This record gives sequence, C-alpha cells and structure tokens, in this order.
Amino acid sequence: MTDADDLRRRTAELLAAHPPATTERLEFLRARFDAGLAWVHFPQGLGGLDAPRSLQAVVDAELEGTGAPDNDPGRIGIGLGMAAPTILRFGTDEQKQRFLRPLWTGEEVWCQLFSEPGAGSDLAALATRAVREGGAEAGAGGDWIVDGQKVWTSSAHLARWAILIARTDPDVPKHRGISYFVCDMTDPGVEVRPLRQITGEAEFNEVFLTGVRIPDAHRLGAVGEGWKVAQTTLMNERVAIGGARTPREGGMIGIAAADWRARPELRTHDLHQRLLKLWVEAEVARLTGERLRQQLSPTLNSVRAGGAPMGQPGPEGSGMKLAFARLAQEISGWEVEFLAEDGLTYDDWTMRRPDGVDFTGREAGYRYLRAKGNSIEGGTSEVLLNIVAERVLGLPPEPRTDKDVAWKDLPR
Repeated sequence: MTDADDLRRRTAELLAAHPPATTERLEFLRARFDAGLAWVHFPQGLGGLDAPRSLQAVVDAELEGTGAPDNDPGRIGIGLGMAAPTILRFGTDEQKQRFLRPLWTGEEVWCQLFSEPGAGSDLAALATRAVREGGAEAGAGGDWIVDGQKVWTSSAHLARWAILIARTDPDVPKHRGISYFVCDMTDPGVEVRPLRQITGEAEFNEVFLTGVRIPDAHRLGAVGEGWKVAQTTLMNERVAIGGARTPREGGMIGIAAADWRARPELRTHDLHQRLLKLWVEAEVARLTGERLRQQLSPTLNSVRAGGAPMGQPGPEGSGMKLAFARLAQEISGWEVEFLAEDGLTYDDWTMRRPDGVDFTGREAGYRYLRAKGNSIEGGTSEVLLNIVAERVLGLPPEPRTDKDVAWKDLPR
C-alpha cells in the first residue's frame, strides 16, 4: 500500500534521475507520469499508483521549490478535469494507453463538444447526428459520420482531441439515443470559428462538423449509452471548476483582500462589512471543497457497498460550482466598486485567442467581466440548482413531459 513516505521516496528518486535544472521540460513530465506521480490515484501504468487521491498533495509539496515544471493546467484543464476521468472509467485499455499520457503532459490539448445552439441548458436535446457508415446492419467496427454544430467550446482552437456526444438514434427518448466519441480536431470537416466575448477575447469557439469521420474504436461506452458516459464528464467538470484546491485567502477573495490592505484611503464601513461576509463565505466554500475532495480520496478501483464506484464525483459537485460562480461574481463586483474609477480601467480590448482560462488574471475590470461567464459555463446555475434540489436534497423533480417521447417527435 502506497503511503506518504513511499511517495516522498519515489519523488526523490524522480528528482535524482531527472534533475529539473538539466532536464528538458517534456522529458521531466513524461518521467513523472511513468513514475506514477502524475495523478497518484490513477492505476499503475497510467500515471498513478492506485493510491488515495489525498496523497497527491504529498508529491506536489515535495516538488514545490525544486524548479520542477508543471503541466500548465490552465491550458489543459479540460483534458485533466473532464476527458481523463471519463477515459479512465469508460475507455478500453488501448484508449487509456493512447490518450492519457500525452493528455497529462500537455502534448495534446483537449476540448469538449457538448453544448449546441439549440441545446444548451437542455443538453440531452442535442441534434448533432452520428450515423454508422453502412447503416445499423453494418454491426460493430467501421466509422461514424458526424454532422452538426457545437458552441461555447473552450480551447477548440488549440485542441487536438475533443470529447463529443452525438445522437445515434432519434427514435428513442432524448437521453437514450446518444453516444460518446473522441473526435480528432484535425480531421477534414472540422471547422473552428472564434466567439469574441465581453472581455474582448475569443476564449470560446463554435465548431462545425460536416461529414466528420470517426472510427468506432474512438467510441467511449456502448452505443446509445452516451448520456451515462457524459454524466461522468459533467460531474468531474463541476468539481474541476468549483472544487479546485486553493489556500486560505486564495483565488478571487485573496485579490480583494490585498486590494483592501493596499488602499486604506478607499475604505468605508459598508465595504468592510461586505468584504468580511464574502471572506467568510469564500472560506466556507474552500473547506467544503476540501471535504468533497476527501470523499473522493479512495482509489478509483474501490467500490461502495452495492458495487457503485468510489472516488467518483456525485451531484454534490454541482453545489460547489454554484458557490464558485456566485462568489466570483460578487467578489469581482465588490472589487470594481471598491477601486472606484480605477476599477473601471481596462488594459486591452485587443481581440486574441488565449492559450488557457484565467479566472483571476489581469486587472479588476477583466475579472469582473470574465466572472459573468462563471454562471453559464460548466452547467448554468439554473440547471445546477435543479440538480442540487433533486439529487442532493431529495426534493420532488420538476414535471418533464418529454421523458418518454422519441427525440424526433419533440417540438423544435
């Protein structure tokens, strides 16, 4: 059983064999993955050691201050937080071996082709079609031909691979006729167009798929069970956005507190009371996130009584993401108000396509505008409130008249 002392020994051996000062960045990252120190809770041979998730902090602490490179998580967050756990749970051995290592090292960037112009909050109503070449009688294997449009796709302009859900059977209710694929973003028929945001950047994109050919070997899960696979992605996405580990007074609240300490001439009693309230709420959210991560600490190979997998996020992650979005918007709004005219300045409206997501970067005006997207991306706050109400609190579900209606018969 791997413990903290064993991880410290393994990390010391990694540093001795690959000194960060003299080892090329990619070589070091590959060596770290092969040593099982990338994500220690993953299986051996796939970047981990079948260890509790909580022990990752031991490795990170040992590497801190050594000059060891990280894998630029802001650039590859979708791969790390969404694609990797989905591939691990539903992928074949060949898919895991092919995708996980270059995903973690950042050699291959991933994006997420889920949302559509006509199916944003109601994701299961998606219309992108995947048709097996030769028809249903073609059987297993072969290729799928995909046509449709996706939107709000972060990092599509950088991505080599995408996780994609598409409708493979329009004759059944909407949740049951979806399949899940890995799409090569360099293939013919994939077109990426930038979407300029309120910040001036084009961090998001719209993606058009026209006759895109995806081999059946790039399907995750069974045909028609893509919604089940997508739930793993979505739950991990919400934890990745709302439950990221931060130190006390880290993130957005740390910036606001630093502003308060640096500008005493701008302080008022009302602003002080509001900041104290936000600080307490941010700390409660941080500690709640820590508790959630401890619930995920068993290895991914463990199972609960009854056979359900341990180490997998549940609907509680939706609550964390809700709290993150609300706090980011309220804190950034407080900061703009506190800084008065300085809060209204904006350094650069130049249209650009950034390499990653940065919720706390640049100046107060940017943070305020960027936070507006927090209640939309990764599941709208309205949808997440329903999830928390129904699946965490056990309240009666909303009436759904389309549950047993074939997708092709739904009004559009």
